[in-house]
Amino acid sequence: MSDWLWFLLAGGLMLARGLTVNVLERSPITPAMFYLAIGILLGPTVLNQFHFNPLEESALLEVLTEIVVLISLFSAGVKMPAPIEFRRWRAPILLASLSLALSVGMVAAFAYYMLGLPLGVGVLLGAILAPTDPVLATDVQTRHAGDREPLRFTLTCEAGMNDGSAFPFVLLGLGMLGLHDLGEFGVNWWLYDVLWATVSGVAIGLTAGTVLALAARRVRGALPHHNLMDNFIGLGLIGVTYGLSLLVDAWGFLAVFFAAVSLRQTELKLAGPVQNPYRSHLGSTEPKVPWLRADEQSPTSVSGGALLFKEQLERLSEMMLVLLIGGTLFLDSWSLRAVWLALFLFLFVRPVSVFIGMLGTQTSLPLRSMVAWFGVRGIGSLYYLMYAIQHGLPEKFALELISLTLIVVTLSILVHGVSVKPLMSHFTHRRNGGGSKDLP
Repeated sequence: MSDWLWFLLAGGLMLARGLTVNVLERSPITPAMFYLAIGILLGPTVLNQFHFNPLEESALLEVLTEIVVLISLFSAGVKMPAPIEFRRWRAPILLASLSLALSVGMVAAFAYYMLGLPLGVGVLLGAILAPTDPVLATDVQTRHAGDREPLRFTLTCEAGMNDGSAFPFVLLGLGMLGLHDLGEFGVNWWLYDVLWATVSGVAIGLTAGTVLALAARRVRGALPHHNLMDNFIGLGLIGVTYGLSLLVDAWGFLAVFFAAVSLRQTELKLAGPVQNPYRSHLGSTEPKVPWLRADEQSPTSVSGGALLFKEQLERLSEMMLVLLIGGTLFLDSWSLRAVWLALFLFLFVRPVSVFIGMLGTQTSLPLRSMVAWFGVRGIGSLYYLMYAIQHGLPEKFALELISLTLIVVTLSILVHGVSVKPLMSHFTHRRNGGGSKDLP
């Protein structure tokens, strides 16, 4: 596609998105569905104006998706409700660990027995498709710093953690294919890829976020807001945290998410307890949420100042990557193997893993059902796929996994996109009618 057409396309999409924001909010489609439709129309499926080859451009796509996921994890982290309590975080932790492991196992079994793929490739496919997405799941994510709706909290928190907790299983699949050293009886995998990388990633994130919040409070004091500098500081925290994680072989996705969580929690504690406008109707008090409105902002809130900018980057990234997904698809990309895999993932793997993972929690059946349905797959899956390709995945398996993953992500955009607004509306109406509106 010519350069002038690329500029027209990108500019036109941004203009259309900005001018039709109210129309899209009232319509049954999501922005991702709109971008996907444009990509399919202009791609090889219809007009063949451009074609993006993920195998040839795997290095570029790995970097792009890595950056997008990092920004999304930061945005998710700073919107986590305060204070952190185990009873609130128990369900997301179980979803990001037990449920994710079950998902990997079930997809691996399906790939081995039904698709005829080697077990190592099946484990890798399970790890690619297991994490839910913090980018494309906008309509079921926490919307702002004071949002205490339990469904959105659970899905956002799960997506923030499982983009990192899936990494050990990616390496397990690569190791079973001889592309990563698992050690004798998998000792290296358990000690380094699971225990060390996970614990150190969380520790780096919590420490980095806390240190930045304290430093910003001490250095900036009561200086006026500098939103541009808040953006620099937020991006700097992402870069430093991720760089430290890579240096010590920790899971950087986990580190960035928990750095954002720690940054926000520490800033809230420093701000002191005041009335929260989102809880005023319940008569409760909790730490101030400085970035809810311009007249309530704290001059020392780095997380609040950087949040809006990160969400804008998320939306631009979503547009670009979903457009490219549409531009990868041919008519013959829609194999029955891929469609059956998607249906198996959406209708069996996700519900079963969620209900098993949430056993023993105090979540209601309607909430579990909604969580079981909204396991949106997207940019994180593309990153893990590109990571595997860049780390030596044989071409014949790479082509197979590209085909399967792209169709699963495409169907997730369509199926979850169509259902999100009516189901969320029905769920919210039922909950509000029952008198329970917020996290406990």
